[in-house]
Amino acid sequence: MTIFDEQERRIWAGRADAYAGSFAALCAHPVPQLLDAAGAGAGSRLLDAGTGTGTVAAAAVERGARVTAVDADPGMAARTAADVPAADVRVAALPVLSFPDGEFDATVGNFVLNHVGRPRAALAELRRVTRPGGRIAVTIWPAQAAAGQTLLPRAVEAAGVVRPGDLASLAADEEFPRTAQGLADLAREAGLSEVSCTSLNWDHQVAAEVWWSGPAAGVATIGHIVTRQDPRTVAEIKRQFARLSVPFGGPDGVLRLPHTALLAHGRV
Repeated sequence: MTIFDEQERRIWAGRADAYAGSFAALCAHPVPQLLDAAGAGAGSRLLDAGTGTGTVAAAAVERGARVTAVDADPGMAARTAADVPAADVRVAALPVLSFPDGEFDATVGNFVLNHVGRPRAALAELRRVTRPGGRIAVTIWPAQAAAGQTLLPRAVEAAGVVRPGDLASLAADEEFPRTAQGLADLAREAGLSEVSCTSLNWDHQVAAEVWWSGPAAGVATIGHIVTRQDPRTVAEIKRQFARLSVPFGGPDGVLRLPHTALLAHGRV
């Protein structure tokens, strides 16, 4: 396990409910396209790697797939097991899974590659557990973020908070370009064929208080940064968030936040 992986475990521990009530709805947007790209259908054996609170697993079960879901965080796995009883849910972390070679017809990872310290090894492991001819589909957040994605980081910056120096980044030899070409190349490097990568763009509609509830509860790296501050600084971050949110607000009080993600898929 890398230092980055250890950090991710600490950041996400105990955050399943807070994530479900804040950022999970955002991450659910690509799920239909992700399952389509993987060819998930009735009777297919599907692995949902990095299931989080089970959004992908639930959608795959509704399609009639036989779903196995894994997550590195026991709290996430427990919530998915409770909410998606038809799925076989286990605690497991990439890049090492206990499944035999070729166990699944389709494998998906919704934003999981953003949260692993060895993305190349993780994708190679997904390939290993997928049968020859099966399909793999993954999403990531790209380096070029849309305006809605930068709202919370800009609020933190406007409050005078800098990224803590002890936050780990990927090792230089593990990093890859977070672009459509970079993700497609990563998939080909893992041995996938017929690789395609597309950009998904949408406006995430969410109440401002719901969006703020994620970082306020320590969800994700942005939440880890926010909750390390003293109460006065947290209040200033929230004030800046309210100010910077104005251009995204509508008459109904709902924020419309432009987001973009990358979806890559290929065949084993």
